[in-house]
Amino acid sequence: MLFLNSTRFSLRLVTLLVSSVSSLSFADARPGPPNIILILADDLGYGDIGCFGQKKIRTPRLDRLATEGIRFTQFYAGATVCAPSRSVLMTGQHTGRTRVRGNAGPSIQTLKPEDVTVAEVLQQTGYATALFGKWGLGDVGNTGRPLNQGFDRFFGYLNQHHAHNYYPSYLWKNESKVALRNVVASTESKANDFGSGYATKRVDYSHDLIIARSLRWVRKNAHKPFFLYLPLTIPHANNEGARATGDGQEVPDYGIYAQKDWSNPNKGQAAMVTRMDSDVGRLVDLLAELGIAESTLVIFSSDNGHHREGGNDPEFFDANGPLRGMKRDLYEGGIRVPTIMWWPGTVQAGSVSDRVGYFGDFMATACELTGARAPTPPGGLQSISFVPTLKGESAKQEKHRYLYWEFYERGSAQAVRFERWKAVRKPMLTGPIELYDVEADLGETKDIAEMRPDLVERALSYMSEAHVPAPEWKIR
Repeated sequence: MLFLNSTRFSLRLVTLLVSSVSSLSFADARPGPPNIILILADDLGYGDIGCFGQKKIRTPRLDRLATEGIRFTQFYAGATVCAPSRSVLMTGQHTGRTRVRGNAGPSIQTLKPEDVTVAEVLQQTGYATALFGKWGLGDVGNTGRPLNQGFDRFFGYLNQHHAHNYYPSYLWKNESKVALRNVVASTESKANDFGSGYATKRVDYSHDLIIARSLRWVRKNAHKPFFLYLPLTIPHANNEGARATGDGQEVPDYGIYAQKDWSNPNKGQAAMVTRMDSDVGRLVDLLAELGIAESTLVIFSSDNGHHREGGNDPEFFDANGPLRGMKRDLYEGGIRVPTIMWWPGTVQAGSVSDRVGYFGDFMATACELTGARAPTPPGGLQSISFVPTLKGESAKQEKHRYLYWEFYERGSAQAVRFERWKAVRKPMLTGPIELYDVEADLGETKDIAEMRPDLVERALSYMSEAHVPAPEWKIR
């Protein structure tokens, strides 16, 4: 009897210990560098979410993320269009040096084996790494595919043209196609899968599939350090669908906007943004459920400024807020993007930073957070860690001497931001300099180049220093 009672006591003690251990959060069980989740919207304007001034589109979860985290008011995308912006984000080099400097064909819109991405750096430190969404830096038959560039798992679109379609006939899972139940009318059969199209039968909404995979992956990897890169396609328009039907804002339903007396493309635009907002909330809620919120840094931003595609009216939504320009401009509306960072217990809730930073800073930040060794590409990185800003140590925050951008479409352009000044030159290398005081003149309405030749000379010197010619990227 004594033996049985002792056994029962021992079993009860083991049960209590197991119960106690299982009630601990993963964060308690795994101290150390944080998980990192990087969420990238596609063509979301500076004024497209509530905490950056939006009045018509509802974004309660992103607004809450800002009230619980830090909102960056002078943060810039890597470029004014998709692929080069993502190349800057992944490599820590601005568009005067990074491999992919524009939207182009798959032979040149690809990273090479010698390019080191932030995913590779984190993978080498033991992080689980995953990419769910739109890649844009490597395609079928070349070296830039995600699993060659530091990601353990990939699900989504390889190139941006395929990603126009929210109801494609397939998505990529790692190196293989996954067939979907949609029927696509036109051009997905082009060489190298570089086409898009529009669906005549719509069943599987790609954004929902991408979010579902992301949530499952986080749940599976919550016990170890992880990097999740979530480059969403929302709210990019389906341009091919717009040409065929007049409406490229593809969404399963209009949700809370269904009864609005708006055009259908405007309803679709708003519904896509609100759908994305809700899914960001689901991801954050999962972190809390798993007990890893305080050990996870969440970054939300957009790859470039807002678009005028698919039939939506950006003026109706005031999508760029007080800024001039939009996607494909190097004025502020094309490159200044809404950015929120959330890290409970580390980032002071409700804080706002006017630090001037950009996508290239993610590399140095990730390296500082994880203790990883930063890569040393030719010409070095153009990356400064923003960890001091996250920790409220602004006095320790290093500043950029300048930020730089190039654009190879529409006759080409380049721009540089230094201190409070912004210079734009069209075309690249040979055009006249426009100069703006973007602190006093946020809308870039007054060109002061003739008044400040000294600043024009500084801008020219920075542009000359930053631009390194590459044979693949020719000025047209």
